[in-house]
Amino acid sequence: MAATPHTPGALASPHGLPGHLVDFVEALRKRGIAVGPSETVDAGRVMAVLDLLDRESLREGLACSLLRRPTHRATFDALFDLWFPAGVGLRADGGAEVAIPRTPEGEVDFDALRELIAGLLADGSPESLALTELLTGQLVEELGKYESSKGPSFSAYQALRDVAPETLLARILDRLIGNSVDGEHPDGDYATEVARRTAAQRIADFRKMVEVETRRRSAEQLGKERVATYGVPRLAEEVDFLRASDSELVALRRSVSPLARKLASRLAARRKRSRAGAIDLRKTLRKSMSTGGVPIDLVQRKPRPARPEVVVLCDVSGSVAGFSNFTLLLVHALREQFSRVRVFAFIDTTDEVTRFFDAGADLGVAMSRMIREADLITYDGHSDYGNALGVFAERFAHTLTSKSSLLILGDARNNYRDPNVAALTHLAAVAKHTHWLNPEPRGQWGSGDSAAFVYADAVTMHECRSAQQLAAVVEGLLPV
Repeated sequence: MAATPHTPGALASPHGLPGHLVDFVEALRKRGIAVGPSETVDAGRVMAVLDLLDRESLREGLACSLLRRPTHRATFDALFDLWFPAGVGLRADGGAEVAIPRTPEGEVDFDALRELIAGLLADGSPESLALTELLTGQLVEELGKYESSKGPSFSAYQALRDVAPETLLARILDRLIGNSVDGEHPDGDYATEVARRTAAQRIADFRKMVEVETRRRSAEQLGKERVATYGVPRLAEEVDFLRASDSELVALRRSVSPLARKLASRLAARRKRSRAGAIDLRKTLRKSMSTGGVPIDLVQRKPRPARPEVVVLCDVSGSVAGFSNFTLLLVHALREQFSRVRVFAFIDTTDEVTRFFDAGADLGVAMSRMIREADLITYDGHSDYGNALGVFAERFAHTLTSKSSLLILGDARNNYRDPNVAALTHLAAVAKHTHWLNPEPRGQWGSGDSAAFVYADAVTMHECRSAQQLAAVVEGLLPV
């Protein structure tokens, strides 16, 4: 590769390779990945024994020494590509082994380019992968480059806009399993399904290649620290529930079990510490009479440890489905920490759905059955918190006791309907604790059709926009 002189990405660390590693660790910490001194020392030892010219071995070695959770891998990989790039400047042309096809007029021949990309992706060999990487560099340089106020910059969207890789699926399928009659591939056939998934994965890998190359070239112009602020995927626990993409929601679901284990251990420790009981002031003073009124020996009340009861009332309408889904998965994973868990769901009316979340039930199937079989819609299928609270108070209020903790999940957007605060006040008076978890930013509460501030006057409302916030709130709220 030809180096590009005097660019931010080409500057070496002033403290050599150890300083570069420390800078990389600091970048991981800024993105929320906990890396301590011991992990940093381990990473240094890994780098001392690995071949630094083998990027993939270096990537895996640093990941093993620095990461604690598999859900942090996407963020780690993006930062690794910035701090340990494959090269600097424009990729070499590989001796003209592959090049962007052109028309006789010198313009890019996009149809021939799509055929070339489809052929390389269908081949899938190491040689084809290397050629695809070279072609990716040319695409980013020629199609993704644009002039900004601060000089040349690069865009993955612009590089892929005219290529349209999503249209390559049929062409790759033709090469993987051969042309079928009329160019059609029957659904349900095992070989076809395997080939279809393979083709879709290779297209996704190609997109990722372009995005990595774009970040690398942008980092050379703007500096890797700046690109890291906007071009690196967020940690799963920091993803906003209401703005999460499908892939981010999948990562969130994978993070449920580790998060539940962490919370369960903390709850167990709190319960263990609470076994000593509070100080019995009256008995302590009485016992102090034998020591001249000096309370030398403290008398503690007899502890009455008990696991709490939890009642969950959640909005499962489309606007907050991701938040409710994740929270229900978390509560289900924590069910052993409670003496009883009952779950109620609503859209414009309320129904009990505890039966779908029995121990050992597949949670994905449980969520699907809940939407299909539960009585959650009475008339138009739009959120109606007032009616849902009223139905719960009328039909299911007996599930609440003085030992119950009531958790309400929802954004409180009531479509300008009656909020029925009286029903909520009644429920809060019966339960021992009542808390409302709202996935919307606090700054949006009360805007438009939101009745958040109306409900916040009756119960305590907490902002829970991400898994990180949710874990902190749940840990602080659940009694022992």
